[in-house]
Amino acid sequence: MVRSRSILSLILAIVAVFLISCGSPTVAKAPLTYTPVQIEQIQEYAPTLLALRDRMSEVPVLIQRRDWIGVRNFIHGPLGELRLKMTYITRNLLPTEQKAARQITRELFDDLVKVEQSIEENSTQGAVRNYQTALADINKFVDLIPTQAIPPQVED
Repeated sequence: MVRSRSILSLILAIVAVFLISCGSPTVAKAPLTYTPVQIEQIQEYAPTLLALRDRMSEVPVLIQRRDWIGVRNFIHGPLGELRLKMTYITRNLLPTEQKAARQITRELFDDLVKVEQSIEENSTQGAVRNYQTALADINKFVDLIPTQAIPPQVED
């Protein structure tokens, strides 16, 4: 009887160790609100993004004048750093919004490529249409940025 009790205790100990080792640790859920660090990081890049969005109003003027070199220079110049800023902001968004932000970023740069393709085809209408889609993408991205991370507008 003593022998069977010790064997039974050994089996129960092995089963307990096995069950404990097979259990998965609890995974901490992502925060549902922004931390001060995230807000600070977004605030670092949001002003540049907003300034570039505001400068996008220069593109239709260049397109209407058929200044294709100016449009290309603008896309590769000031808008060249746009992807980098959007990537930095995306990293600090809530996990639930990061996927949408990445998708919008891809769509924006696809639209900018289409603007260039329209320029190569000498199509003013196509360039304007793709520019408007790109501007809408930037606005969708800005809508993902938490309001507390957007600097207040300075009125002169």
